[in-house]
Amino acid sequence: MSDPQAPMILMRRIEKSFGPVLANRSASLEIWSGEIHALVGENGAGKSTLMRILAGLYKPDAGLVEVNGQNVTGWSTADAIAASVGMVHQHFMLVPTLTVAENVVLGREPKRGLAIDMARALLEVQELAQQFGLDIDARSCVRDLSVGVNQRVEILKTLFRGARILILDEPTAVLSPPEILDLWKVLRHLRDGGGTIILITHKLDEVMDVTDRITVMRQGETTSRMKTSETTPAEIARAMVGRDVVLQHAGSGGWGIGSGAGEGANNSPAPIPYSQSVSIMPSPQPTTELPPALRAPLLEVQNLVVAGANRPRAVDGVTFSIHPGEILGIAGVEGNGQTELIEALAGLRSVVSGTIILGSREVTQASVRERSAAGLSHIPEDRQRRGLVLDYSVGDNLILGDQHEFTRGSRLDRGRITSNAEAKISHFDVRPPDSLLPVRALSGGNQQKVVIAREMGGEFSVLLASQPTRGVDVGAIEFIHAQLRAARAQDKAVLLVSAELSEILALSDRIAVMYGGRIAAIVSRADASKEFLGSLMTGATAA
Repeated sequence: MSDPQAPMILMRRIEKSFGPVLANRSASLEIWSGEIHALVGENGAGKSTLMRILAGLYKPDAGLVEVNGQNVTGWSTADAIAASVGMVHQHFMLVPTLTVAENVVLGREPKRGLAIDMARALLEVQELAQQFGLDIDARSCVRDLSVGVNQRVEILKTLFRGARILILDEPTAVLSPPEILDLWKVLRHLRDGGGTIILITHKLDEVMDVTDRITVMRQGETTSRMKTSETTPAEIARAMVGRDVVLQHAGSGGWGIGSGAGEGANNSPAPIPYSQSVSIMPSPQPTTELPPALRAPLLEVQNLVVAGANRPRAVDGVTFSIHPGEILGIAGVEGNGQTELIEALAGLRSVVSGTIILGSREVTQASVRERSAAGLSHIPEDRQRRGLVLDYSVGDNLILGDQHEFTRGSRLDRGRITSNAEAKISHFDVRPPDSLLPVRALSGGNQQKVVIAREMGGEFSVLLASQPTRGVDVGAIEFIHAQLRAARAQDKAVLLVSAELSEILALSDRIAVMYGGRIAAIVSRADASKEFLGSLMTGATAA
């Protein structure tokens, strides 16, 4: 890769505010043709805002934007697309009622005379999906697809428009290890052909594996630039957060956060605070010396069958239990029944057959509120669709499900709501720390912190944690992992569903792999490896 005389993308002294919130302050960026460039920083550092300015979605309040030597400051999305700039967003911009093919070709529909040629559209989209190794049925309706498949549709939509400058905002959040490797092949192919790729990510193993250069942002400003080959994950994390972050390498599973799990994990040290000013949940020793397997389970699932949108048995006879002081991780390629399983356990989806027992109570047909009262807490995989009301304030989102506990007479007690919000905002480091802001004004990672604060900031005995660190920065991952370990140390039971094998390996005591709606195997952490789990995730049978 050789650098031309001038960068392909040049952004100088970019300023952008949203009301009182300053998202970018004198931010700058230089990216050359034929490179994969990582843009990293904490949640709320201004990365996505800067990229949306480049993609024509926002106009900067001040500053200069040049693409290929041309001043394009304030250009439109149409201008950006015409210049082959495409952005794959962290939160999907798809029309739920349309098919995959209709979403991909939207605005560029092939025609036969004056009519849209949908047969040709289906063929072109399916061929493009196969070309890039994206497993998608072009005829499927988007509203019936899992989060992971929606992500693939977004990537496919951008590639269909011929993007040569490709902006990817957390593109691997819902991809399996084989799918990530396939994506890297696509990106390297685009780069080697002269394409320019910008990767917004919090995953340091991705930064080290696939990028050529790195730009670090903090609090809206550009603070560091470095070559990937000349730095380390610890140095990148320190530049992002402004302090040392505890990193561990989970074997071939990639970079994880904090101390290990598995044998002896219940004796892990107290969680590390997100920052020196943030208090955290205490991490006491378990209340009994009995190992988890010999204690009465807090959650039992017996022969559970759950229907999906297009499958009568999306969950097909699943059985497992979780004991006090235990984290059971569920690994699997997105779309193998994990979503339906969690939603059935949370009371959001009907059960066809089988039994769910919470503590000593059967809750198979219980309501969401009844399960919550029995000690169940739920971090949903899609924070915007399942976890938040975007137009509500941060404070109101922090009491969702418990509104009845924050009333005075027939009205909400605004004083108590504000006090609750201020405590949780401080405890979980939600930024900006304003309980009155609509939650849609927060970055994706800070929206996730609001969900985590609500679901882990109260009393519970069983936690369903589905993709709890999706789209959050390395410091927040460290903090959330510490909270999960603290919950385990307090004798709570945690069911962890994650697309990140490094996260599953770093936190779990036992690991279940789901494939085709069934549990392929349940293994102890000591017997698990990325290679073994990956083979089970793609249909291999456990020995």
